[in-house]
This record gives sequence, structure tokens and C-alpha cells, in this order.
Amino acid sequence: MLQKIGFQPGINKQITATTAEGQWIDCDNVRFRYGTPEKIGGWSQLGSDNLTGAGRGLHHFVNSVARKYSIIGTNRILYAYSGGAFYDIHPIKSTTTLTSAFTTTNGSAVVTITFSGSHNINESDIVLLDNFSTITGSNFGSSDFDNKKFMVTSVPTSTTITITMPSNESGSGATTSGGIRVQHYYPVGPAVQAKGFGWGLGSWGGEDVGSATTTLSAGINASQTTGIILVNDALFPSAGTSFVQIGSEEISYTGISASKELTGVTREVRGTDAASHSSGATVTNSSDYVAWGEAASGDLVIEPGMWSLDNFGDKAICLIHDGACFEWNSAASDATNTRATIISGAPTASRHMIVSTPDRHLVFFGTETTIGDTSTQDDMFIRFSDQEDINTYTPTATNTAGTQRLADGSQIRGAIRGRDAIYVWTDTALFTQRFVGQPFTFAFAQVGTNCGLVGQNACVEVDGSAYWMSENGFFRYAGKLESLPCLVEDHVYDDINLDSGNQMVSAGLNNLFGEVIWFYPTSSSSVVNRMVAYNYFDSSPQRPVWTVGTLARTMWRDSAVFGLPHALEYDADTDTSFDVVGNTEGRTTYYEHETGTDQVKGGTVTAITANILSGDFDITQSRSSTGQQTGVATFRGDGEFIMKIRRFIPDFISQTGNTRVTLNLRNFPNDTASGSSLGPFDVTTSTQKVDTRARARAIALKVENTSTSQSWKLGTFRLDTQPDGRR
Repeated sequence: MLQKIGFQPGINKQITATTAEGQWIDCDNVRFRYGTPEKIGGWSQLGSDNLTGAGRGLHHFVNSVARKYSIIGTNRILYAYSGGAFYDIHPIKSTTTLTSAFTTTNGSAVVTITFSGSHNINESDIVLLDNFSTITGSNFGSSDFDNKKFMVTSVPTSTTITITMPSNESGSGATTSGGIRVQHYYPVGPAVQAKGFGWGLGSWGGEDVGSATTTLSAGINASQTTGIILVNDALFPSAGTSFVQIGSEEISYTGISASKELTGVTREVRGTDAASHSSGATVTNSSDYVAWGEAASGDLVIEPGMWSLDNFGDKAICLIHDGACFEWNSAASDATNTRATIISGAPTASRHMIVSTPDRHLVFFGTETTIGDTSTQDDMFIRFSDQEDINTYTPTATNTAGTQRLADGSQIRGAIRGRDAIYVWTDTALFTQRFVGQPFTFAFAQVGTNCGLVGQNACVEVDGSAYWMSENGFFRYAGKLESLPCLVEDHVYDDINLDSGNQMVSAGLNNLFGEVIWFYPTSSSSVVNRMVAYNYFDSSPQRPVWTVGTLARTMWRDSAVFGLPHALEYDADTDTSFDVVGNTEGRTTYYEHETGTDQVKGGTVTAITANILSGDFDITQSRSSTGQQTGVATFRGDGEFIMKIRRFIPDFISQTGNTRVTLNLRNFPNDTASGSSLGPFDVTTSTQKVDTRARARAIALKVENTSTSQSWKLGTFRLDTQPDGRR
């Protein structure tokens, strides 16, 4: 007898397949709309170029002359996208003109560039070269260097860097020959987040950035352990085993006397060699430094290079995470050929930034208590500009600039604009920031505890509700704090990389389908490779609608400006980008989503394979009080009877191309369903029925597509079933 098989919307991975009768238990590239599953829309690459590094910032806006812009920040370069083209608008940190610059070796692609002084450039930084003059003894010429960006391969010394050319030197080789201008891009940070342990806790072979320094008051020889006297010991530990570095030698000590002499001294520690040091030599506090090969432990997290992006009218406002903030005027003459510049008067080290509306203050989070002094950066401190003035931050009686320090948490993680407030998250709590006017400008209120944000981009706001991911669950705030019931919670949190991936978790809104999507790295990955989505259209308190999948996007922006959602995909294993020679940090592709049925990338069309799998269902029977059978298609006992399925009748609300249907058969819960599956059966738009002759105690339904130009939206299938004995 034919019977309909129906399933509740959403994926439930909190129970076993046998328990999940009438429910879906797994999917990929599928969404629910009006209660039924369908394949998600396709995506197509925007522009013909792949960007350098990992995409960590994405912002859309329309300027005053109606030109649409997308600002894209990777961990190496800041781009503006408009009219199908990418423009490099990254700010320049320093410009140096060199003579006697190049050293090359026959048969090698490595070129050494020598500076006349300390260059302050690090490995993997970007440099732009131009104004080339001829190198003696080299086949490399102006076309190899002029207006070319290079990723720095190594930094042998404080006055030299190396770059790698696409081909080897075929000349005899040059020795400090030729001239060049070097423009050093502001560094952003690494492509991925790293857990700080072992070597990662310190920079081996060098000194920690920002470590305290002083000088020797008198010279010392290579063996003495007394008479090592500091000019200033104020910032040096005076108890316990501590370390200083003088030149390339490290020295341990256990105390500092009243005369500023180191006591309990041991020379040439951490694998370094003893040496003589002259009076006035620099002494660096290296107590937090970890030498090469030395084990270390701690909770330090090396955060990835990230951006906070917004716009103040025509100006794109671009903050490097834990760094400086820049502006780029999109309405300026020849804007796409100009670069972002640092905002005068603004803080120089901040974790996050946002423009408040409608009052138009530029707000910095986790910023400096003293503007311009990066050593005063306080992860819980907020500073905002004067109204309509992004260059004034010192509060006075006649402006609306001000500051605020939050109390609950150890660092501000992120902030977004809401309908009537800014939502501010720390690692433990949620605050609101509301514009109230003078004299206080903003009012701050804590509205949630134990609900911190997992990472800077893990939150969105829609229709007056904020949604976010914490380190222990999903939350919503719509006037009150709610923990979202999640039927895939264990699937997500049992396999997520929070040690080295929490800052890479990002959220996106797809209001075309009522979805909030979180993209995250699994425990075995250092890059984003999975997603989980919540459907706020179809969800109810009784049945939250969640989906899971392998769609990997580092950033996502909704359809408000460009009509369709846009997103960034990071490929860590492919280094070919359109604008940087010697790139070793992967590349980012920019996509438009919900277009067509397939992926279009680099002109190549590939299939988006989608599938959904149900829980097991069986055959049951009921009897009347007189013992008479009531119902032909139902038999007593959950799974007591073996079921015979003669055929199934497919039903699709919509279908493009073929769809595959598989019946997974199982007699006992611990059986492997895939070992006794029936199918797959190819179902076309004209298929009326499929004969199966299947026999099992329980059956699961799998619907999928595997080829290009295929899409489907499921209706209600019917099975022709009958009891077939008890074994």
C-alpha cells in the first residue's frame, strides 16, 4: 500500500539515526524553505583575478555619486572592487630610495636588497618596487621590478631583505648594484590564527617586539658574571630566573642589586655564545622570549591579520586589527589610483572599529588610553570621536568625544550596529551602546552574561535581533538574552578548532532565505572548511531549523548593496595571485552567490553537489480493543516486522536536470547502512515511479545531485510498503 513519508524541517544530529524517525539527520549544500529541503543556489567569481592572502574583511557601500564599492581586506593587501575590477588601495608605511641595492647569484631566483639603514620589514611583508636603475651583471631589468609587488621571502639582517623572482638569474650575478625605490605596505598579520605554544610563544633568533631595553653602564668581557650593570633597571624583573639579551648572547640572572647590577648570572644561555659587550650596548628584557628549540607553554593566541571595515559617507574607514586606522575617499578625483592614508588624530592601536549611526561618531574598541601610545592599548577600553569629526578624540566641554571602559570580560571581541543600539561583545558578556546626546553622548548597559563572542566577525543583526556564536553555544538578543536551541550543537562544538580558529569564525546573513550562517574551521584544520546555518524564517520554539555543510567562506555580506550576497573563499594551498610576485600565503576568490545552479570560477563550471539524508523509518501496526487489525499499512511494534518496499513515487516541487535517490537499508541500529543501500536511482522530471524490491527493517532516504545544471526542491515521496515477516 502506498504511504506518504514526511519529515520535519531542519537537521537533527543530536540523536541516533534510528531515533530520528521522521527527521533529517545530515545534509550538504541544502537549505529549508517553507519547511522543505532544496539545493542552495550557485555562485560565480567576481572579477577575473585571485587576491593575495586570506580575505579577512568585506564591506559594501554606495558613495554620493551612486558608485558601488566593495572594500576587501586580506591579511596582506587592502582592495577596492568596483565595475568588475580590483584596485590596490593599501596604505604605505614607509618609502625608501636605494642605490647599490641588488645582489644576485647565477642560477638562483633569490634577490637580496640592501638598505642603508634598518628597514623594519618582516618576512612575508609586501613591498612595491619602482624607479629601477640598471643592475650590472644581471639579466633582470626594469620590467622585472618596476611597479611590481613582492612578498618578502626572508630578512637575513636588519638592513637586508630577499625576494624571489619568477625565474633564475642567468647573468654572472650582481653585487650591491642598481637602484630602486621600495614602498613598504603596512603589515596586517598572518593568514591563519595560531595557538601560542612551543616556538610560537616567542620569536626565535631575535628579540620580542616592544620588549623593554636599556644599556650597559660599562663594558664586559666574554666570561665575567659580575659587574654587569644596567643604566636603568625599572622595567626588568628583579626576582626569579629572568633573562636579558645583549647582542646575540642571552644571559640569565636571579636578581638585581641596589646598584642595578645583575646577580646570580649565567652566561651564554638558550644556545647562545658568550661575547664581549661594550659600554652603552643595548640590553633587552627577554624574560618572555623563547629560544629556538625550547619548549614553552601558555595560553597566548597569535591572532590572524584582520580588518574592521566601515564607511563614513564617501570615506571607507579601514582598521588593521590591533593596529592603525586609515581612510580612503571614494569620491576623490581618480580615487582608484590613490591609497588609503592614516586618520590624523585617531588611535593607533585598536581591536575593532565601527561608525555609529545616525549620530556619526567613529568608535574604537579595545583601544589606547593615551592616543598615539600603543603601549597603552587596553582591550576593554572604548574611545569615540567628536560627532561628524573623525579627527578629534580628546573630550572637551564643547564636543561629544569621550571614552568608556567595560568591566565584564578580558577583551572586547566585536561590535555591530543594531536597529537602535550598537551591540558590543567581550569574551564573556554583551553590552549595548546607545546614543543619548550630551553630556554623556553614549549610554552603556550590560544585557547579557556568560554569552561572549567567539570571534570578531561571528555576529550579525537582522530585524532588531542580534545572533552570534560563543565558545559554548549560539545566542540571540531581541530585548532579552536567549540561548538558541540547536539540534546540531554537538556536531559543531565536538569538531571545531577554537584553540587556533576562534577569530576566524565569521557570520553572514542571507535575508533572501532567512538564514544566519556561521563559517568555522574543524578541529583538524587551521582554515575555515565548514558551515552551520540557522533559518530564522522557518524556525519555531518547538522546532529550530538548522543545516550543516562544507561551504567554506571567510567573509560574507548580504544583498543590500549589490542585489545578491557576496563572499570570500580562501585557498591556502594555491599561491598564484594576480598582483604579488613570490606570494606564499594562498589566495582569495571573490564570489557572488545565489546565481545559477553551479560554481563558476576562472571561467570553469563545476557542479555543486548537494545531498540530504533522513533518519530511519520502519513499519508499525495498531490493533483495536477487540483484537481486529486497524489499518493495512501499519503494523505493531517499532521495527518488529521486516518491511518490503516494491516501489517509490518521487515528488519534487521543482527540479532541473536529474536527481539521484538512494534507499539505505538497515535491519539493526548498528548495521552499516551504506553496506546495504539500494540505488542510486536517477530520477528525471518525467519519472513516474521507481521499482525497488527492497527488504529491510528500517529504511533511510537520501536525495542528492552530482552533476552540473542540476537543482531540486523536495516534495512528499510515497512508498509502496507491506510487512514481510519478522526476520
